[in-house]
Amino acid sequence: MNKINPGVAIVTGASSGIGHATANALQSAGFRVFGTSRRAIAGKSDGVTMLTCDVTDDTSVSQLVDDVLAETGRIDLLVNNAGMGLFGAAEESSTVQAQALFDVNVFGVFRMTNAVLPTMRRQNEGRIVNVSSVQGFIPAPYFALYASTKHAIEGYSESLDHEVRPFGIRVALVEPAYTRTSFEESLATPDQLLDIYNSSRAGMKAAVRKAMEKGDTPEVVAKTVLAAATDPDPKRRYTAGKTARQVSFLRRFVPASAFDKSLRKQLGLPV
Repeated sequence: MNKINPGVAIVTGASSGIGHATANALQSAGFRVFGTSRRAIAGKSDGVTMLTCDVTDDTSVSQLVDDVLAETGRIDLLVNNAGMGLFGAAEESSTVQAQALFDVNVFGVFRMTNAVLPTMRRQNEGRIVNVSSVQGFIPAPYFALYASTKHAIEGYSESLDHEVRPFGIRVALVEPAYTRTSFEESLATPDQLLDIYNSSRAGMKAAVRKAMEKGDTPEVVAKTVLAAATDPDPKRRYTAGKTARQVSFLRRFVPASAFDKSLRKQLGLPV
């Protein structure tokens, strides 16, 4: 992978939102891009070859990687973007629902990563960029299970980076804040709603909607993914957008009690 020919990239969840913007940004930067979607999208879109892949299915993931290798012979970059959200109090979701969430957001990343690592090791180079969230390093009331998946990806990515670095492979995290996508509309609903949370849940939903309206565009996140993908000396974390940078700074330097109070105030929760 070099500036003249960046190489071959796979972007999961590329049919819309951050994934779509990322695939386009990489293609414009010279990558040959294969985007994935769970449902079939035929042919090419803006120069991006779209393929079907269900990241919760081992066979589907293996077939995707085999198809890309059969056409290109190499994989230089994997952007793990596919994911789903879940909004509700932690105890409102069954274990089965929580497992389904982790199967996409965490084990989907594991499957994709394990599928490309042998090729990247043979090449003695490669880059893996995992799209996380500021909710991967701060508390997220009413997004507890979703935030748990992102916390898991943060720990996994940092640890994996140390393991694969001797093979010329680097792993980086991109951490957006609120982004103007269809994320809010596609949030899963808990499978056992409890009346005791109705008022707080409704208030939190209103706060999220307001924040989403002022959020960054997917292109802002895509620009950060491109930086993480091409940085010759990659950092392990890249915050995407002004809000994400502010939250990261405050989390590191503001006393825990003050951060906790500010968080609850901003989310409309009793302080």
